[in-house]
Amino acid sequence: MKNEASQTLKLAFPIIIGELAQIALHLIDSAMVGAISYKQLAAAALVINAMNIPFVIGIGMTISVSQMVSLANGRRDAQLVSHYLFNGFCLCALTAVLISLTLVFGKDILHHLGQDPEVVTLAIPFMELMGLSIIPMLLFMTLKQFADGLEYTRTAMILSLAGMPINILLNWLLIYGNWGFPRLELLGAGWATLITRSIIFFALAAVILKHKTFRKYIAVSSNQWKLKAKTWRELLHIGVPSSLQIGMEAGAFAVSGILIGTIGAIAQAAHQIALSSASFTFMVSMGLAQAGSIRVSNALGRSDWAKIFVIGKSTILTALIYGVFCAISFAVLRNVIPRGFNDNFEVLQMAALLLLFAAIFQISDSTQAIGAGLLRGIKDVKVPTVLIGIAYWVIGLPVGYLLAFRFEMGAVGMWLGLIIGLTLASVFLITRFLKMTRRNIQAQESGLNL
Repeated sequence: MKNEASQTLKLAFPIIIGELAQIALHLIDSAMVGAISYKQLAAAALVINAMNIPFVIGIGMTISVSQMVSLANGRRDAQLVSHYLFNGFCLCALTAVLISLTLVFGKDILHHLGQDPEVVTLAIPFMELMGLSIIPMLLFMTLKQFADGLEYTRTAMILSLAGMPINILLNWLLIYGNWGFPRLELLGAGWATLITRSIIFFALAAVILKHKTFRKYIAVSSNQWKLKAKTWRELLHIGVPSSLQIGMEAGAFAVSGILIGTIGAIAQAAHQIALSSASFTFMVSMGLAQAGSIRVSNALGRSDWAKIFVIGKSTILTALIYGVFCAISFAVLRNVIPRGFNDNFEVLQMAALLLLFAAIFQISDSTQAIGAGLLRGIKDVKVPTVLIGIAYWVIGLPVGYLLAFRFEMGAVGMWLGLIIGLTLASVFLITRFLKMTRRNIQAQESGLNL
């Protein structure tokens, strides 16, 4: 068990660092924009909440690439790996363009969400730039998923880390107007994000096309880089449910943020601080979930269900330990963390309270991510999608709405609803994974006994 946990952590570490670097870009933007005013921070929060659902749908589609590549790699089939790379990239590129166009041309929806008018005015142009930046970001994620599926995780990690100082410098120049650059404030953060995402995408593409590590997959491109309907169906079989799963969770948080925004800019800014902090810790869980999913998918390629069970159980225990650590950290630092985002007294007070609730759901948030990832690894995606929908949208979000507005608990009520949804999702998904693996182990043992 310890050995399997160690191997998963070894694979997960570069993925986690890369994920943290990506979410750090949002945190950096929020902190640097929040230093100007809390309404600029609220505008950034509004855009992030509004575009979060379509963005994570795109992320879910890229996950199909790592799943199919890891399965083909488990079978030691380099030509099939190359085939999934090309078809997966084309599918994700189409997805990225569609999402980007939807966000850019649908930006006026921000006028109809009951938000502070000044916040909406600041948010509209920021939405356009963030919508365009979806394209290089999802293309980068697609290539990252390809490399991760082969268990080559360091390159994307290095590029993600390199993106941080680039983003900070561009923010410093364009948000504040240093060194003679125009002072664009929130719009400057949008330009910095677009430029940074484009740079790291082109850099990763160059590495995959030219580096000797990936040469055998590029060498067979003349035979394997052909669009195939059957391959797209296989990718969509994983990608669509994965997108829905992640989209329903992110959607619950996004809708919660929009509803909280109707209370006022202070509540929305506080919500964004607490949510950004929780999102940062969640990236570790996502990296761990992806590593567990890749290892499970690789074992599935060999039909080794006993191995799948041990990998899964050790990953769940690791997530549990990590969740407890995060819960304690949030509770202890709840009055310290918000000061890095804003200095408004009312915002700081509310953010500190919401961080207590964020501490409560750290364990269930971590373990539900692992459960979903392990189930994707064994290609079980349809039923988990339904279970996640029930946890968040049938129970969690409606309860949160009732508590927030009918029982007048405000932002606290919405966060209680999120806690309920996350806890149910965790129980549903982990129970299903353990049940399915045990069933398949028993079936294999019965077959061997026969």
